[in-house]
Amino acid sequence: MPDEQILGLKIDVDTKRGMERGVRSLLSMLSSYGLRATFFLSFGPDNSGKALYRLLRNPRFLLKMVRTNAPMLYGLKTALYGTLLPAPMIASAHPELCREIEAKGHEVELHAWDHRTWQDHLPQKEPKWIQKWLEDAIAAYVGALGHPPKAFGAPGWVLTEEAIRVLSKYQWAYISSTRATAPFIFSGTSLLEIPSDLPCLEEAGGLKGVSLILQELSKGGIHVLPVHAEVEGGIWSKAFGDILGGATELGYHIVPLSEIAGKFSSKNCCTRPLRMAVLPGRAFPCAV
Repeated sequence: MPDEQILGLKIDVDTKRGMERGVRSLLSMLSSYGLRATFFLSFGPDNSGKALYRLLRNPRFLLKMVRTNAPMLYGLKTALYGTLLPAPMIASAHPELCREIEAKGHEVELHAWDHRTWQDHLPQKEPKWIQKWLEDAIAAYVGALGHPPKAFGAPGWVLTEEAIRVLSKYQWAYISSTRATAPFIFSGTSLLEIPSDLPCLEEAGGLKGVSLILQELSKGGIHVLPVHAEVEGGIWSKAFGDILGGATELGYHIVPLSEIAGKFSSKNCCTRPLRMAVLPGRAFPCAV
């Protein structure tokens, strides 16, 4: 077993429900364990209802929604935002909560402006659109927190070569936008990627996924667990607590992602190109 046993917590906030309910639930749980995490926040409109278009186009996505009991995870209102209901703003509507996350010792980083549009349509977007999307997100982040973000996590782990080129124009300490087994540098850039290597609960079978995740952790090493405020901060909060408790019993040092990023650079990382693939438990391709 490797000497180091480190688990990074990457918490994505994708929706209004996740920001208003899930974040507070997770803050309480992390406080009870004395742990710190990295929260990647979506700042723009919650257009979650537009996922309906994906349901109609992709049976795999429909099966995933049924298998994970999406209505219970995300709520009925969330399923209508951006279609039958107006799209409310997410983190930018709660600057005080953004600052509270930081005040409690956690890291707040940038996840999205319009999460749904990036996840669903990025491959069709030109660099000009991508840069405008990022500028809107960064402006909202600065407006809420008073300083620029240090890291970026792509919505849905969706990337394109154009997006990587645009991202490389900014000064990120790291990004966390792929699913891979170890940190690396994107080919042709100096972007350090800290990937999520463990499955999230939705992919691992929900409550049944706890044992699978802990089995992976039993091998030791450095890992990143992807967490969603809507899920682990909602009806699967006990399962998340079981993972934290199990990781602690295994001797893991549980940290925000910057502590992992600090261990890596171009000197000890491989350079890798972008590739998209459909992973087990997911309905659409993500960056791997």
